[in-house]
This record gives sequence, structure tokens and C-alpha cells, in this order.
Amino acid sequence: MSDPSAPVTAPGDHRATLAKRRADVAEMFDAVAGRYDLTNDVLSLGQDRVWRRRVTQAVGARRGERVLDLAAGTGTSSVPFAEAGAQVVPTDLSLGMLTVGKRRRPDFWFVAGDALRLPFGDGVFDAVTISFGLRNVEDTAAALAELRRVTRPGGRMVICEFSQPTSAAFRSVYRNYLLAALPRIARRLSPSPSAYVYLAESILAWPDQRALAELIGAAGWGEVRWRNLSGGIVALHRAVAR
Repeated sequence: MSDPSAPVTAPGDHRATLAKRRADVAEMFDAVAGRYDLTNDVLSLGQDRVWRRRVTQAVGARRGERVLDLAAGTGTSSVPFAEAGAQVVPTDLSLGMLTVGKRRRPDFWFVAGDALRLPFGDGVFDAVTISFGLRNVEDTAAALAELRRVTRPGGRMVICEFSQPTSAAFRSVYRNYLLAALPRIARRLSPSPSAYVYLAESILAWPDQRALAELIGAAGWGEVRWRNLSGGIVALHRAVAR
């Protein structure tokens, strides 16, 4: 009998499942690393650039601060923090992503790291942020606790993640886009289009804004609040380390 949780892929294609096994997730992102930034820009209709600006503003990195950019991929999201004068540490599970990032930005200190076992000491960062990566971790609560561990008391966290559109009519349109249009577009753009089938599945299975806020609070963070972006397609959660 076949395993219903096994990835369904074409030869040479890679994807994870909602089990989110770390090896599967890493292999999937390794496969899409070369065209990842371009594909995201097209699939989001350019909104990913707006979302990155909102993250930069929410983090508010200052000169000399230490910032952990977790699930940084190729380091695109880390650039604004470096430009602000912060000591940014782009960290990712995917060695393929890190390899592409290091080739493009040799001045960055890229770190290979697992969100569930971060290779950093306690309280070493002034701010931590993760964009579109928390959804891919096997244990959300454990990852939030680990981010809390490496953040100094009073330090801040910003999470940018897909969420639930606030309008019922828009939710229906968005669901159709995820399940029908997005995979077709990905087949034209990505060497591993099945990864974008996982993308749609993982977004639809992800907690809504309030549920994620509750998880953040339970992991030891205070002053938890969120802001909807693009009608709730994405939510920006902010919190302070107790």
C-alpha cells in the first residue's frame, strides 16, 4: 500500500508534504533556489516587495543591533537590515538557498540552521524575524520558543506569513487562485513546480491571525499584535521577548 503522505512529484521534481519533515523541506527549497526570488515576485504579482518593506519597517533595525533573519533563503530579505547598519545573520535550513545567496552576496555571513535547534546562544539578538518560513517548520510552538531563547529580554520579533483574507468573497477567489492558477504559473517558471502545490496546501492548512497570535503568546512572547497586509493574504505579527 502506498504512503498517502508521500510527495507526488515528477522525475527531478521535489516537494514536501504537510508532515513538514526537515529533509523534505530542505530538498524542496534546494531544488527551487536558483529561481526562487523571481518566481515569488511573479506569483505574488510583485506584492512580495511590499511585504518585505513592511517587515523592514516593523523590525526597525538600528545601527549596531544584531538581527536574526531566519528562513532568509538567498538573503534578499536581509539586505535592508544590513543597509540600516545592523549586524544581520541570514539563516536557513536549505544549503541550496544559502549557496545561491552567498554567490550573490559574498559579504553576508550566511548560517545553516534549523529553526528547532538554532546554532546561537541565549539572548544574543536584539531582533529576530522570519518571513514565509514558520509555516514550513515541523513544530511551530517549538520554533517560536527557540526564537524566544535567542532573543534578549525586551527584544522584538516580527513574523511575516501567509494568513486568511478577511473578506469571505475574497477568500473564495484566493482559494481558487492557490489551487488552480498558482500551480499552472509555477509550471512555467519553476524547475520544481510541485513545490508550489505544497505552498498552496500549507497556506490553506495554516492557522489564522488570531490562532497564530495565541501560539506566539504561549511561547513566552508578550505584547503580541498583528497587522493584515493585502487584505489578509499576509499577516505581520509582532511581539516582545519577556
